[in-house]
Amino acid sequence: MSKKVAILGGGVAGMSAAHELITRGFEVEIYEKQPIYAGGKARSVDVPDTNTQNPNLYLPGEHGFRFFPGFYQHLFATLKTIPFGTEGKTCFDNLVTTETMQILQTGEVPITMPLHFPESLEDIEEIFMSFLQVSKELTKEEILFFSARVWQLMTSCKDRFFDEYEQVGWWEYTEADRFSNDYRKLFVEGITRSLVAAKARLASTNTVGTIFLQLIYTMVSIKKQNTDNVLNAPTNDAWLIPWYEYLTQNGVVYNHGYLVNAINMNGDEIESVSVQNETTKEITQINADYYLLATPVEVAAQLINQDMLNADASLENIIQLSPNVEWMNGIQYYLDVPFDMHKGHTIYSDSNWALTSISQIQFWGDYDLSERYNGKVKGILSVDISDWDSLGNFNNKAAKDCTLEEIKEEVWKQLQEEINTKGQEQLTDDMLQFTYLDSDIQPLINSKSGKLESKLINEKLSPADFAKLQEVINKEPLLVNQINTWTLRPNTYTNIPNLFLASDYIKTNTNLATMEGANEAARRAVNNIITASGAPKNYCEIYKMHNPFILEILQSRDKIRWEKGLSWKKI
Repeated sequence: MSKKVAILGGGVAGMSAAHELITRGFEVEIYEKQPIYAGGKARSVDVPDTNTQNPNLYLPGEHGFRFFPGFYQHLFATLKTIPFGTEGKTCFDNLVTTETMQILQTGEVPITMPLHFPESLEDIEEIFMSFLQVSKELTKEEILFFSARVWQLMTSCKDRFFDEYEQVGWWEYTEADRFSNDYRKLFVEGITRSLVAAKARLASTNTVGTIFLQLIYTMVSIKKQNTDNVLNAPTNDAWLIPWYEYLTQNGVVYNHGYLVNAINMNGDEIESVSVQNETTKEITQINADYYLLATPVEVAAQLINQDMLNADASLENIIQLSPNVEWMNGIQYYLDVPFDMHKGHTIYSDSNWALTSISQIQFWGDYDLSERYNGKVKGILSVDISDWDSLGNFNNKAAKDCTLEEIKEEVWKQLQEEINTKGQEQLTDDMLQFTYLDSDIQPLINSKSGKLESKLINEKLSPADFAKLQEVINKEPLLVNQINTWTLRPNTYTNIPNLFLASDYIKTNTNLATMEGANEAARRAVNNIITASGAPKNYCEIYKMHNPFILEILQSRDKIRWEKGLSWKKI
């Protein structure tokens, strides 16, 4: 008789685990809080109130734009097994390669970096040197210093990363304070914002350095790997809906609109899990042979109770880890022109809110927008906001302290400031047809009614207090790997024999809160469920990070120094 696994959470980790489990004969049920969508933060959405021409056709929006770096391995392996269409294709075939990355500066010529260049590590320094042509402050000394820091990472052994660089912030490692503003915004901060919602002053050099090297290795790989990939349609269309259909057609039971209410213990094991239907508010007890907790870290922390801690005291680490989240959410501007800036992602180096963007429709082939909204939309400028605490360039307010409309207006102005340079008005107000800010960003109190506003002000709240309630909250923040947090991150197995963990905060080779990390965590969790169940040892494959063979000799020499307690030394 097959064993039943209840997966609590329907994001990429939950879906990845279900994908691997059903191919190995397990019975699987997923409990997902979203009433309609699957895929967690990876989802795209139908933008509300934009089906004005056709009730079934909406403008496509999203939590934040999806990109798939070339060093991904676990997720790519899964994509290759998800059927798409009827011609033998898979969702992997829907990936399209970008060609450039662009860094904008107010009043300066954009820096455009090719994502495919000659395969020699010496070229990295040459690429950095090209920044001198577009920066008034950046010096050759700064570029040589940064290049040397990168080389140190490339030739350091793995132990040094986890025991030394884990304790050093990226800001400290790159000595950001002793160099120019351009050095900080182009190298130190620009890199972190392009990777994740990591703050350069807090992010671990272990994490930032590891992922930065993976990007470099992908660029110079003799295998001609694609450094940066995007989907050829909205995420749901190109990936998540086909994946959902594949899972459900193969027996996965998907329960939408359910929140995990409580984990109920009986001694050292889970007896049941209480889930609540968000619509009816009815609480149901679910039973399974194994439970896979695949929620984000801040949700998992709230579910850990004293009975669980009595069975596994190390779960306390998840509670300690849970505050280490930041906001990284998307906003889309729908334009009446295609607005194809260039074939890739753009970093806005002078944006206080750490904006990055991509012009999406150019990658979507014949995707038709003409019957959506007012029929005038021809381009989508999709933007991620990564810094919600710094003061805006124009309104002098942190994004967290703004209303929804203030966020939309400030981001638009920051984009215009850096795109419209050298007297060229490329992004103008008359292009804008519609704006969608991720629905996870919500005011503390949502009042579209003037009557409600009047009542609150006159009877309960002062105008100042009411204005405070219009500031926003984020329902789905993102884990950031800060210094000295690796030891807090759990493995996928626990001392509770029928509880396993899978999410982007798990210890993985990926070491970053990404779709790749979530997929790897799911594979590790499934391997442990296989072992616990006594099923045939058909384990999921776990991939190592790319490491060029030419560097392994130098890394082995550093390993000898590390074991002697010595610091890194240039060889």
